[in-house]
Amino acid sequence: MSDQPLLSPPVKPGIRRLSSISTTFEDLALGPSIVVPPGHMAKPSDAHETAAAMEMAKHRLKERAHRDGEVTPPTPVDTLVTDQYAFAFDIDGVLIRGGKPIPQAVEAMKVLNGQNEYGVKVPYIFVTNGGGKTEQERCLDLSRQLELEISPGQFICGHTPMREMAQKYGTVLVVGGEGEKCRAVAEGYGFKDVVTPGDIIKDNKDTTPFRKLTADETEHSRARNFGEAEIEAIFVFADSRDWAGDQQIILDLLMSKHGRLGTRSETFDEGPPIYFSHNDIVWSTSHSLTRVGMGALRVSLEAMYKAMTGKDLISTAFGKPQIGTFQFATRLLQQWRKDTHGIDAPPHTVYFVGDTPESDIRGTNEFNASGLSGNQWYSILVRTGVFQEGTKPNFAPNATVDNVLDAVKYGIQREVDKSLKSKVQQLSEQQEAIAEEE
Repeated sequence: MSDQPLLSPPVKPGIRRLSSISTTFEDLALGPSIVVPPGHMAKPSDAHETAAAMEMAKHRLKERAHRDGEVTPPTPVDTLVTDQYAFAFDIDGVLIRGGKPIPQAVEAMKVLNGQNEYGVKVPYIFVTNGGGKTEQERCLDLSRQLELEISPGQFICGHTPMREMAQKYGTVLVVGGEGEKCRAVAEGYGFKDVVTPGDIIKDNKDTTPFRKLTADETEHSRARNFGEAEIEAIFVFADSRDWAGDQQIILDLLMSKHGRLGTRSETFDEGPPIYFSHNDIVWSTSHSLTRVGMGALRVSLEAMYKAMTGKDLISTAFGKPQIGTFQFATRLLQQWRKDTHGIDAPPHTVYFVGDTPESDIRGTNEFNASGLSGNQWYSILVRTGVFQEGTKPNFAPNATVDNVLDAVKYGIQREVDKSLKSKVQQLSEQQEAIAEEE
């Protein structure tokens, strides 16, 4: 494999290149941008082309949604980035563990960006169930961790599809995450009236007998009379930092009359709907054992709701393994391919690299089998996260490898072998045709 970088690509027009050191996620919300490590500010790195193209593709998807139709794509330009296949990566347990890069992750990105024996660049995106942060904030984190040019357009979070529900609901409760971050995410998605558990406790301190707001929480929670408000939907954007208090408030609303706190429905079917940004029971951290996640909170709520009402709780989850997340990823890759290669179809194959059989592998396999993808989604399981050697995954991947670098090399080599096989078959058919003519 060559260690020499390819010629630096030109900066894409309309894209701002912002330093990963000084940029804030508010800066990234102002328009198409790429987060750049300080060492690459002087000139674009090998990663610039893919990061820029995905950023523009995602903005075009937003334009299409707002205009309810097509937008004029740019004229495709010469590129070394293949349009035949792409990679999609989970983050925790695949690229990052405990806030630090997994050793092979940096090299894997170099291989994708052209530092491989074939000289090919491969497009890639990041699909994570991690919540509580905007795509812009996740972009900043990962750029700093991997020292890589990355754009927010390459990110799909578990709550990303929730932005499409902003026009459907008025007042909503947003749960999870640190401080006011989830409120900021929801408002950034276009939700007009966002409340948090802190707002509710500030209005009535007896709502949660064992949780008292800190001075900082009291300052930032918004004063409101919830006896006059109707909460139309509940969104769990990120993992709860206070299971007892959050579950109490959620249950109060689920059993209320039309989302009005302090009321109790006699039929228990008048409360607001509840949505979860993902359904992972466990996830990989710096701890030696997996930790419980949002899916565990969902199971707990379902059990308590059943015990208190005698009814099953109807809830909706986004993220992996839900098909909607994979559909959004396919639309993004299709828009990217249309913009860069003039082909209005997704890449033929998407290699999804994950560490969790129950979400990453299950979601990839089920989406591929659903008939909704329009292409092939190929699952690759790594041993650096939730899945550990010696266990049998409940959902079998197409391939299992040690780490993300092995996954990237595996996918590229598979594509090279497919291309060679196709060329041999074409040559054989041509020779047969010539023989028949003679």
